[in-house]
Amino acid sequence: MTQRGFYGQNVRRFLHLDHEPPSLITRSLRNTEIAVTETRDDAPVRSLSGGMILEDSYVVSLKLNNYPSCELWARGKCVTTADIQAGATYLYDMKIDPRFVINKPFHSLHFYLPRSALDGIAEQSRALRVGDLPCQFGAGHDDPVVRHIGGALLQALRRPVETNRLFIDYTLLAFTVHVAQTYGGMRRRAESARGGLAPWQIKRAQEKLESDLGGKLLLQQIAAEFDLSVSHFSRAFRISTGLAPHQWLLRQRIEVAQQLMSVRELSLAEIAISAGFANQSHFTRVFSAAIGVSPAVWRRESFGASRGDT
Repeated sequence: MTQRGFYGQNVRRFLHLDHEPPSLITRSLRNTEIAVTETRDDAPVRSLSGGMILEDSYVVSLKLNNYPSCELWARGKCVTTADIQAGATYLYDMKIDPRFVINKPFHSLHFYLPRSALDGIAEQSRALRVGDLPCQFGAGHDDPVVRHIGGALLQALRRPVETNRLFIDYTLLAFTVHVAQTYGGMRRRAESARGGLAPWQIKRAQEKLESDLGGKLLLQQIAAEFDLSVSHFSRAFRISTGLAPHQWLLRQRIEVAQQLMSVRELSLAEIAISAGFANQSHFTRVFSAAIGVSPAVWRRESFGASRGDT
């Protein structure tokens, strides 16, 4: 069965790469696949990019380097040449078979966004169906939101073992909402702007998150506990707690780690795993960013030296 979607091996073939580029995928909207892929080739062999299965989907591309005089093709012929700018966002309609001549180093983040995802987010937001996105060849958009989301996902793509499932689901959902609103004109209806979760829902959601400090649960699984859509649950949880689900989980990991550091017999490596971190290096990096000092320093100042504190 041929794989659809602009990620994984399809991107490798499209760009004639010698390896499968890293991708992150969520299926939190109607089990529709939304993906982000980092692509880079510093010494490409001149060629025309490969073809894709034509489907009703878009690729939203954040360019990470300049690509001057890019020759752009659609429906089998060259249509224009444009200077592609680093930091700009470009939209491509996959129904017209977009391609380009590969003859310079490139580095990009590509978001795969099928029509079914846009329909799903509109339905969950109780909004009208999103129309066609404005895909004008060679026309870049100055989009700080996509740059911010892209920067966060780049770190996740490069450290997948340290990335929890909730973060991927939440971030790609936020990306989809942003594209639907900014480029598709989606507007939530007034009645959809509901408040937060009920107290019992907050308690239950937090219990579910705490039971899985490693972050393997899907947002879809937690939202289903309350018969809510993923977008409604994520929005309501943030209203109720002031934090997105993955941010709340991260705070809990740190609090659990601080409690465990009072046990002198436990090493920092053991504490890292027990608190849901991928390893001690991941624990140290996250803890230091949140608290301002390393776990070893915090433990020494709070409880005195313990074994394995390096």
